[in-house]
Amino acid sequence: MVKPLLFSVLAVMIILPLFAQTVPSAEVQIKSALMAAPEGMRDSAKVYGFSEKGEFITLREGTNGLICLADDPNQKGFNAACYHKDLDPFMARGRELKKEGKNFKEIFDMREEEVKAGKLKIPHGSSLFVLYGPDEVLNTATGEVTGASLRSVVYIPFETSESTGLPLKPAAPGMPWIMDPGTHRAHIMITPPKGN
Repeated sequence: MVKPLLFSVLAVMIILPLFAQTVPSAEVQIKSALMAAPEGMRDSAKVYGFSEKGEFITLREGTNGLICLADDPNQKGFNAACYHKDLDPFMARGRELKKEGKNFKEIFDMREEEVKAGKLKIPHGSSLFVLYGPDEVLNTATGEVTGASLRSVVYIPFETSESTGLPLKPAAPGMPWIMDPGTHRAHIMITPPKGN
């Protein structure tokens, strides 16, 4: 009785990680990542994604200054994002620190220090678009994304509610507000009501 049970446990331990690390094709990653971009900017955007081995790579070069990130197949839920190319060093630094095992607060604090020291830059007014939802919103065979939500962000480093007139929380669904005021990561957050 013990041997079959041990075999079943070992089989699950071996098989589950294989499913967790299944990487969609480059075509599916590109198509779904571009869904986070404004429609008129999709054709010429650069796309980062993942190789079959799970390595972070460039899937497609771009020419319009927009960079899109495919969903990470090893993270729960669907999350694709697009941002202005001048944000790339800031985003890359976050990925690097995360890979080193740093948590959200450590990453926040380290980048705050680096921005204040002039080692890292967040261009004022640079944009980020995030398309997100549960895993089911992505059809991994076709790259179609249905039922996801789209959030828009405009970075305004070190601005505050007082300097912008923006509230600290949304006054109504879809209304802009300021998040992380007074820090390097201060940004205008716009989250439309669900289903939009």
